[in-house]
Amino acid sequence: MYFIFDTETTGIPHNKSAPITDLDNWPRLVQLAWQLHDAKGKLIARHNYIIRPDGFDIPFKSEQVHGISTRRAQEEGHDLKTVLEIFISELGRTQVLVGHNIEFDINIIGAEFIRMAFDPAKFLALQKIDTGIVSTEFCQLTGGIGGRLKMPRLHELHQILFGKDFEDAHDAAYDVAATARSFFGLIKRNVVSPFDATPVSAIEYEEPNLDAGNSGKREKKTDVVYDSNVTADLSDKQFCHLHLHSQYSVLQATADVKEIVAKAKAEKMSAVAITDFGNMYGAFKFVAEALKHEIKPIVGCELYIAEERKKLKFTKDNPDKRYSQVLLAKNKAGYHNLAKLSSTGFTEGLYGIHPRIDKELVTQYKEGLIALTGGLGSEIPHLILNVGERQAEEVFKWWHNLFGEDFYAELNRHGIPEENRVNETLLRFCEKYNVKYIAANELYYL
Repeated sequence: MYFIFDTETTGIPHNKSAPITDLDNWPRLVQLAWQLHDAKGKLIARHNYIIRPDGFDIPFKSEQVHGISTRRAQEEGHDLKTVLEIFISELGRTQVLVGHNIEFDINIIGAEFIRMAFDPAKFLALQKIDTGIVSTEFCQLTGGIGGRLKMPRLHELHQILFGKDFEDAHDAAYDVAATARSFFGLIKRNVVSPFDATPVSAIEYEEPNLDAGNSGKREKKTDVVYDSNVTADLSDKQFCHLHLHSQYSVLQATADVKEIVAKAKAEKMSAVAITDFGNMYGAFKFVAEALKHEIKPIVGCELYIAEERKKLKFTKDNPDKRYSQVLLAKNKAGYHNLAKLSSTGFTEGLYGIHPRIDKELVTQYKEGLIALTGGLGSEIPHLILNVGERQAEEVFKWWHNLFGEDFYAELNRHGIPEENRVNETLLRFCEKYNVKYIAANELYYL
């Protein structure tokens, strides 16, 4: 028996080589589908389940991939423990697992086994066939690391075998069917040997009816779109840039400090800030130029915050994890603390070109500083889009508790769906915790 399966999840792990017992590292299961075929390809059973979220949300980025929202999963989802019990009972009928990039799916399910107090040992001990690995030589796709051949994606393998793509990629049920079709296709091409002594000529893949049973078509992707017909009179509201990068954000921004001040003057702004990445190289020149033109200078910095600022050795599977954090000095003490944070980032946390600090240092040197939620590269927006709103809310509360009235949500709008989703979520957090917010436009160019 061949047990062919696939998952859809809340995202990807930070460390791909972490053990499945590191539950904080491994994403949650959103959809689980499998097909069971006998040695000749006859379809014995098929299952497809959306999982009801319990203690987690499905983030925006993941929803955009597989089309399953938190709302849909709550309405249509099944209890995880019940699904895993069915999954385990079916595993007893097979000797070999088949999947595409199978280690990822095994780790996802293995972590869920542990969360549900199931022993994953028998599941992990089964023989495994990865249709991606076994077909690499057959597909002959260039572009791999070090000039080697690249492992094909599922749609690439399907295209090479059958001359066409397949319907609804990134829906677990359709991905399983495509994997099964490709697996038996590889057997027919003598790329993979049958698990037992079944003659290749006797093998014929039986296609399932994917519209039958509990397989539901995916939700149509919907973006949060700003309604341009809704207008408000803001002519009496003064706007000042509080998230702006100058030429001192090396290799990332181009705006000259003198040109920034001149532009602010021309736009009749009473104040302007600079928030360069990791450094305060332009602070002295910026303050002097702004005061010369009777504009209030606001000195800030967009610092890189890492989990461990002194950890400087990382691997491909466990890369440096850091977020950017906008901090503004509101007085002399804040300026000195901001300078201390920036300097410590270079002396204790420099990794490559990134001077990194951590939350311990922020807690130590928070006096006189204002914190913003930042742009898409900051922690709270990242969690909203890639992990879940519950986790984002916990971090939102951490910054609010630390900075109190000096913590503001930052709203950016550049016409992209990700920012619209972040803004919508931040405004709900602000209302819930009585936090003020500001309009920004994270600038890199004049």
